[in-house]
Amino acid sequence: MIRVLFVCHGNICRSPIGEFVMKKLVRDAGKEKEFHIESRATHTDEIWGDHGSDIYPPAQRIMKEHGVKYEHREATLLRSDDYDKYDLFIGMDSENIHAMKRIFGTRIKEGDDKIHKLLEYTGSSSDVSDPWYTRDFETAYLDIYSGCKELLKALFPAG
Repeated sequence: MIRVLFVCHGNICRSPIGEFVMKKLVRDAGKEKEFHIESRATHTDEIWGDHGSDIYPPAQRIMKEHGVKYEHREATLLRSDDYDKYDLFIGMDSENIHAMKRIFGTRIKEGDDKIHKLLEYTGSSSDVSDPWYTRDFETAYLDIYSGCKELLKALFPAG
C-alpha cells in the first residue's frame, strides 16, 4: 500500500483538495485499495486543542464544481512521528517543504526521498498559490489536479 500525505499551512484549502482529488483519481483508476491518502497542516492556525476547522467553504465549493467528493473532517497537525507512517509527503509550496523538514528533523535519513513539492510532478518548480490569500480557488484546484494526475502517473508509469 502506498501511503501519501498532502501537506499545506492550515489543512483547510490546498491539502484537503489534494487529498480528495488524489482519492478520486486513484478510485477512477481502480487503484483505491493500493493507497492510503490523508492530509495535514504544518501550523496550528486552524487547530484549537483537540479540534480543527473543517475544509474552508470555498474549497468545498470548488471540489463540488469539479465533481470531487469529499467528507467533512477537521484540520490536523503534522507530527514528527508521521514520518514513519507515510511513504510520500506532498507539500503545496516551498514553505511547506521547509516546515515539514523542521517538524521531521532527525527522522529524515540521508537518501530518503519522501518529501516533494506537488508541482514538481508536472515538471515545474512553482508553488501551488494559496487561495486563502489569492481567493483564486479555480487556479489552485487546476494546479492541484494536474499535480495529482502526474503524481499518479509517476507512481504507476505503465497505467
